[in-house]
Amino acid sequence: MLENITGAKLKKMTLKELIALCEEAREVITQTVLKNGGHLSSNLGMVELTVALHYVFDFPEDKLVFDVGHQCYTHKLLTGRYDKFDTIRQKNGISGFPKREESPYDCYDTGHAGTSVSAALGIAKARDIKGENFNVIAVIGDGSFNNGLIYEAFNSLRLLNTNFLLILNDNGMSIAPTVGSMHEYLEILSEDIAHKSKVDRHAKIFERFGFGYDGVYDGNDLEVMINKLTEVKERIKTESVILHIITKKGKGYAFCEEDPEATHGISKGNPSAVSTEYSQVLGNTLTRLAEKNDKIVAVTAAMTSSLGLSEFFEKYPNRSVDVGICEEHATILCASMAAEGLKPYYAVYSTFLQRSFDEIVLDICEQNLPVTLCVDRAGISGADGETHQGVFDLSFLSLIPNLTIAVPKDLNEFEKMLEFSEGFNAPLAIRYPREGKKLFGSCQKIEKGKWETLVEGDGKYAILACGERVLTQAFIAAEELKNDGIEVTVINARFVKPLDTEMLDGLKEKFILTVEDNMLTGGFGSLVNGYFNGKDKVIKNFAYADEFIPQGSVAELMSERGVNGKDIADYIKSNENR
Repeated sequence: MLENITGAKLKKMTLKELIALCEEAREVITQTVLKNGGHLSSNLGMVELTVALHYVFDFPEDKLVFDVGHQCYTHKLLTGRYDKFDTIRQKNGISGFPKREESPYDCYDTGHAGTSVSAALGIAKARDIKGENFNVIAVIGDGSFNNGLIYEAFNSLRLLNTNFLLILNDNGMSIAPTVGSMHEYLEILSEDIAHKSKVDRHAKIFERFGFGYDGVYDGNDLEVMINKLTEVKERIKTESVILHIITKKGKGYAFCEEDPEATHGISKGNPSAVSTEYSQVLGNTLTRLAEKNDKIVAVTAAMTSSLGLSEFFEKYPNRSVDVGICEEHATILCASMAAEGLKPYYAVYSTFLQRSFDEIVLDICEQNLPVTLCVDRAGISGADGETHQGVFDLSFLSLIPNLTIAVPKDLNEFEKMLEFSEGFNAPLAIRYPREGKKLFGSCQKIEKGKWETLVEGDGKYAILACGERVLTQAFIAAEELKNDGIEVTVINARFVKPLDTEMLDGLKEKFILTVEDNMLTGGFGSLVNGYFNGKDKVIKNFAYADEFIPQGSVAELMSERGVNGKDIADYIKSNENR
């Protein structure tokens, strides 16, 4: 049925046919995600709600905004993308998130949590100003419902004087189980009919913002969803409504239902791959250090297991904080704990750290507080595309005074950097990719701003590389060049800030190549360029151009953008031939 589905055909289907359509969608999603990787459990829980939305509303005339957007797979199947669905998250394929350029059914690009209410309000207000007549619907999970941006948007609902439907998809999970007072509040609203008066009393908080509250309903019961959405469709002509539903994350697939956290996002071809080597080193090392140092605290924003901190949280619950999807709050929390003498480690994906920029500048760095930012998934992250590529952190962190930035060459050096951080009494960021290896047998002592030479060359070319991925490419280039009789120096630039100016001043090589898994603008190469400005050196930077990077595998995206051993070697050979 999905192969030939259209909005018109879907609206003519019987309930029995629609239920069968849901099961077909669930099967297609499961098989595709197991092959390509992607967000599995979150999408399986959304199938009935999405089908009901398309049955009741008229997309793309009506507008549907997904918070985060990772739960949009059924929506894509129902909007003419079935024949391309096997390309989801692949290079040149369809995105795992809503993309305006991909389809008129995707009215707003999303990728991070908490943006949907503001976006829906803006679309609804634009509709009113232009005198148009369509419905606006936002779908948000209870995990995103913790994000502070939601309440900034709530606060302006009466001011904007517009109407839309907000569907609260409550499954008790974000990536990790949902935490915090708002989650507890939603649990009260979900209690059975015997507590109806209590529920009604608590629901009044939403009325104070200007919403009519309606809940709680079974979001996996297709008939209930169709009937309720049909009813609410009339209500939003005169008021904004929060429709509170309960769904089962991973619905219909026992593997996901039993472990929705592990199957929120799975790796291509390996559904059991739920942890990574760098995150494991982080968790193991912090747990070990915390045994003797009772000031160490671990902080995360709804990603405890993904960041390798499950053991730490289990062993030291009083020194473990999961704030939910509230990255800015987590940053200030770390700053204030550090001000009181603790040693906080804030583990966070590079792409989500962007949300905390102002707090890093003013709360951590302006006060020169000893907070360690453990920046996971730094560099190209791959298949999640533009919204999740961690290629900006070196650029926006490098301009902040008082902040030291370290980039380990492998897992061993990462462990040593964490040990170094324990006694480092200032702001520190350590950035690393998802996967790592133990590439080197030894690691020189970690000293602030000091690099190490890994290969001695013949004095003409020096490759300065920061991080495991690009050092690997530097070694590939060095090996190829050695076969041609060209000996190059390879340097592990393990501190991006401060630069090792003593080593830079001592370089006898005329040709200096910088390599990084980051944007060139503001990144490591830019800093080296600035240092050598006006000096008798020829600088070549291997980094990413000023553009957003789409989805694809890490290797193909790096290679396509010239950050690879072959391009490095070819550049050096071209200079030899001049």
